[in-house]
Amino acid sequence: MKIRFFYALLLSLTLITGCDAFSSEPTYGGLSIGGFNYTPYNLDRFVITDKYGNKAGGGGDLMPGAGQGSLSCCYKLKGTDFTVDWYVVDQDEFMKDPYGPLKEIHKVTRVHFPQKKLEGGAGTRILGLHFYPDDHVEFEFRNDLRGTRIEYDEIWGWLDRTYGKQLNPKGLHDSVVFRQTARVAAGGWTKYRLTDKRDLRWYVYYAMLVNPKFDEHPAVQNILAKTKDKPGEFGAAMEQLPAPIVDELKRDQFKHIQSGAAHG
Repeated sequence: MKIRFFYALLLSLTLITGCDAFSSEPTYGGLSIGGFNYTPYNLDRFVITDKYGNKAGGGGDLMPGAGQGSLSCCYKLKGTDFTVDWYVVDQDEFMKDPYGPLKEIHKVTRVHFPQKKLEGGAGTRILGLHFYPDDHVEFEFRNDLRGTRIEYDEIWGWLDRTYGKQLNPKGLHDSVVFRQTARVAAGGWTKYRLTDKRDLRWYVYYAMLVNPKFDEHPAVQNILAKTKDKPGEFGAAMEQLPAPIVDELKRDQFKHIQSGAAHG
């Protein structure tokens, strides 16, 4: 009887602490897996593998910016180093031949995830994977799927409401323009780590509707440098950009300087 009690206690402690009783490596059981896609492609599926051979997966054709509400359960993972095999689809290429073979782009990312305290039970133990445009992946323990980090749909929605015909002069399908917007916004993250929706609204506005190389203007580079790590301030400054500078951007008459370094 005492032996049974000991093993029951050991099992409960393992679940609470997230540690394997016979290893210094953390063990996480009863995991639900959710993916958050910030790439400009559709995230078809992904598989996490630890060095012990345990696997967990998710996906489900997540469009750019999607992930909230999509969950798979229940998995066990062990350790602090993981390999993520993930597959994306260029939706614009897919639509050229939707009945042909699916052309997936396979990516492999290795993730180091230091030991974390895991709370809750099965169904509330969520490991969120954040897939970024530069192909790096971040792990995060969370208790729900709310709170995507880059809101591509909000950025596109604002541009569509505010600049509809200017944004889409050819009358393309909304989904096509959305993907165009997501690609440009993803570039704003890749170059300058912009995630705030106000920052990305104005980044995409200037890149799509004024000058695709607007960020090579010395004044814009100065704004990027001054607003680094200050969410919302780049957007606020660009919204109030002096008319003479806007005119230079529209006419593409300014000294271009190399972009992409201000937010290192």
